[in-house]
Amino acid sequence: MEKKARQYKEVGRTLISPGGTIMSKLNRSVERSMKIIEVVSGSGVTSLAFLADQTGLPKPTVLRICATLVNQNWLTRSRIDGRYRIGPRFPRLTATADSVDAIITAGTDEIVALSNATGLGVDLAVTIGLGRVEIIDTTRRFAQHGIYPDTIGYRPSPFRSALGSAFLAAVNPEKRATYISKLVASSRGKDHKAALTFPERLREIKAKGFAAREEEYWGRAVDYGGVPNAISVAIKSGDQPVGSISLVWLAEQRNVASVANEHLEKLNKTAQAIGASLILPEGEIE
Repeated sequence: MEKKARQYKEVGRTLISPGGTIMSKLNRSVERSMKIIEVVSGSGVTSLAFLADQTGLPKPTVLRICATLVNQNWLTRSRIDGRYRIGPRFPRLTATADSVDAIITAGTDEIVALSNATGLGVDLAVTIGLGRVEIIDTTRRFAQHGIYPDTIGYRPSPFRSALGSAFLAAVNPEKRATYISKLVASSRGKDHKAALTFPERLREIKAKGFAAREEEYWGRAVDYGGVPNAISVAIKSGDQPVGSISLVWLAEQRNVASVANEHLEKLNKTAQAIGASLILPEGEIE
């Protein structure tokens, strides 16, 4: 005979069994944290004021909960404007939280040092599988660099961006061929055309030792500020590419050759330092 499920009565924040026994009390802090995560996840980039308005919680409460979530890397807070985004330890379907967290931990101080040494913006990206990368940290500041700063969580083109093509070029040939065949099938427009001509771009990357952003490639429709340019190299843990790092600047101020001549060595050393300090569980990064 099929047993009937017990029916519990909810009174306020208390669950009461059919026999009248108090079973448990719901955790208000967890509920509030979940509300905040839901708002950030749905909005993408969120201010403290917006979170307070959407959740109905006082700003000091939101700030305290967000600080805890940032500390656990479930949220990321922008150095630039203080807004919140979903962080690297938030559950993902591709790259695991531990791996993303390891690269951020290894790279945060390094990219700040590189940015200070060059005066340029620096983006740090991690592989998310299938030959693509996602930006997980940046030093871009609009007031300083004149380029769009809100890039965390963005997945640049694997064929037209500096970050994407630098990573793809570092993947072993067999895997790269598999990735490209799948990416070609799903790409459209200029990305599709760039995918078909990537072998030529690959030869250029190998010859120069870095990947450059394709001319007139505009990463996202909400970009503001001047047109950016970038050069990038892969980050490797041992022989395995795990991400990429780029120098980014206002295109009208410098050309690729001058930045590469002056700063490529620094960029390579930073990528090597990040890769050397990574301790990744086996199988964590595709």
